[in-house]
Amino acid sequence: MTSKPSTTRQRPQFELRCGGLHLIIQRVPGWLITLATAAIGSGAAWWTSR
Repeated sequence: MTSKPSTTRQRPQFELRCGGLHLIIQRVPGWLITLATAAIGSGAAWWTSR
C-alpha cells in the first residue's frame, strides 16, 4: 500500500492584509530576527541616553 502525500497547507508564520497589499511570511529567517533585535536595542539605548 502506498501512502498519499499530505495535501494540507502549512499556515504562514505571519500574514498581513492591508488594502491591496498582501504579505505572507512562511518562515522568519534568523538573520532578520538578529537585525531587528540589534536595531531595537540600539534605538532603546539611544532613546534612554537622551
